[in-house]
Amino acid sequence: MKKYDVVVIGAGPGGMTAALYAARANLSVAMVDRGVYGGQMNNTAEVENYPGFPSIMGPELGENMYQGAIKQGVEFVYGDVQGIKVDGSKRIVQMDNEDNNLEAKAVIIGTGSDNRKLGVPGEKEYSGRGVSYCAVCDGAFFKDEDVAVVGGGDSAVSEGLYLANVTDNVNVIHRRDQLRAEKVLQDRAFKNPKMDFTWDSTVTEIVGDENKVTGLKVHNKKTGEDKIVDAAGVFIYVGNIPNSQPFQDLDITDEQGWIITDDQMATSIPGIYAIGDVRQKKLRQIITAVNDGGVAGQNAYEYIESLV
Repeated sequence: MKKYDVVVIGAGPGGMTAALYAARANLSVAMVDRGVYGGQMNNTAEVENYPGFPSIMGPELGENMYQGAIKQGVEFVYGDVQGIKVDGSKRIVQMDNEDNNLEAKAVIIGTGSDNRKLGVPGEKEYSGRGVSYCAVCDGAFFKDEDVAVVGGGDSAVSEGLYLANVTDNVNVIHRRDQLRAEKVLQDRAFKNPKMDFTWDSTVTEIVGDENKVTGLKVHNKKTGEDKIVDAAGVFIYVGNIPNSQPFQDLDITDEQGWIITDDQMATSIPGIYAIGDVRQKKLRQIITAVNDGGVAGQNAYEYIESLV
C-alpha cells in the first residue's frame, strides 16, 4: 500500500488547488480521479469570471492548474475511490482494487457533483442521441439546427449562448418567469436574436423517432397549456447531485448528500476535509472551489504537523 501525507480525491479546480498547496508545504501528495483532470471545467466553453483572465476556455484553465500541481511534485493517480477507512491516525483510501489502496495522514474530498437529471420519459432513451448535459462536448453535432436548453441558471444561460454560436436557434425552457443567471449573462441572452424563451414551463417528456430527438413536451404551469417544442437537441442544466456516495458511512453528509464542513473545510472527522461542489454551501463556482482547496491544503498541513 502506497503511503502519502495527503491524498486528494478529485482533480477538479478545488482538488488541484488543495494538492498544490499541500505539496508546496513539502508534503507527499497523491491526487486521485476516476476520469480526466479538470472536472466540470472540461465541459465549460468560456470562463469570464475567474480573476486574472478576462476570458479563458475551461479546459485550458484546467490544464494550467494541473501543470502547476504536477510541477510541485503532486502524483496523479487514476482510480475509482470506494470509501475512506479511519484506522487510528491513518486514513485508508479504499480503491476499486484493494491492492491499490492508499494510506494517508489526511484526506481531502473534492469529488464535485454530477448533473441532475430531469427524470422524464425519453431522457434516458435518447441520451447520446440528442439529449446532452454538455454544450461544449456535443454542440457541434447540431450545427444549423434548433435546440432547447432546460434551466435558468448560470450554466443554462452561458451554455445557451455558446450553442447560439453553433446552432440555428436556442429555446431556453425555464420553470420560472425570470432567469436566475448573472445579470450580465441575462443581458447577453436577451439581446441574442438566436435565443428564445419559454417561461413558467416544465418538460414532461422528450420525444423523437427511432434514432434521435425531435422535440420536447412542455407544460405551462400558469396557463395549463401543453405543447411540443421542436428541437433536434436537448441540453439539460437543472442543478447538481453531490458525488458523495462513497462517504455515506462516515456520517459527514446532510440529507441531500452534501458534505458538511466548517469554514476551515474540516468535517467532523479529524484529518478529513471536503472542498468544492461536493460541500454544503451556497455558491458553487470555480473560484469558490479554488478557495476551498487552498484552505484545505493549508489546514491539512497544520493537522499533520500536530500529529508529530
